[in-house]
Amino acid sequence: MDTIITKPTLVIITGMSGAGKTIAVQSMEDLGYFCVDNLPPVLIPKFAELIDQSQGRIGKVALVIDLRGREFFTALSESLGYMREHFTIHYEILFLDATDSVLVQRYKESRRRHPLAPDGNLLDGIHSERKLLEDLKGWATQVIDTSSLKPAQLKERIVSRFSNLDRSTMSINVISFGFKYGVPIDADLIFDVRFLPNPHYVEHLRPKTGQDAEVYDYVMKWQETQTFLGKLLDMLQYLIPLYHKEGKSQVIIGIGCTGGKHRSVALAEYLGRMLGASETEAVKVSHRDSDRDRHG
Repeated sequence: MDTIITKPTLVIITGMSGAGKTIAVQSMEDLGYFCVDNLPPVLIPKFAELIDQSQGRIGKVALVIDLRGREFFTALSESLGYMREHFTIHYEILFLDATDSVLVQRYKESRRRHPLAPDGNLLDGIHSERKLLEDLKGWATQVIDTSSLKPAQLKERIVSRFSNLDRSTMSINVISFGFKYGVPIDADLIFDVRFLPNPHYVEHLRPKTGQDAEVYDYVMKWQETQTFLGKLLDMLQYLIPLYHKEGKSQVIIGIGCTGGKHRSVALAEYLGRMLGASETEAVKVSHRDSDRDRHG
């Protein structure tokens, strides 16, 4: 049964320029959120007061905030602190990110100028913005890496997350990946499982993935696999409630092997089943790179 939101909800949309904030705010509008673009952080308390006095008429609000300097970051920190102390409004911070190479490509295709690169040095502007937003990304309750997402896929992710907020449930995303294709930049925890025996070197297993029973059983049969999973589950079962207690609504766990096809996929499937046994957590498993490596 869907959970009914009884307390006003404020979603702050921020992140890297070119990472998809426009699509995000359009998605929130489709969900019935009252949206304001480019709101100065210092005005958040005034907006919170408006929501609080609306007596439920304004229950879902999304604000797009772009940080262009340290003074904006300080204002945001102070405004959020004030809101926590004076209002009962629940807020989420959605941070959109993408790799440097993808951001460069998007800017070149759109022929836009980066706001922190007035002299036209695009990569320097991206690096400056990433450094500026580093702490804010750590505050985020939801981080989405849009590097490999099409607009429709990003919208689907946002709709899935914000259509029915249930703050009593922790969202856990377990992602398998291949290190040779890069580390997922939105992951909270990364575990390298390249120390495990590799099915790639077993000829009849090479074309298969960790979702196939033969590969899964091969990865799981080793003692080092069982020892590692026991320690990993023990740690995750300790950490996840603490993350939830601190206000995080989502934890992304990255499991990586060389190509993201065998070992990481098998372990992600196992973790999904084990973590999904809890009634207080919603677990999703995805395999970023399992279909990429098709060489036999």
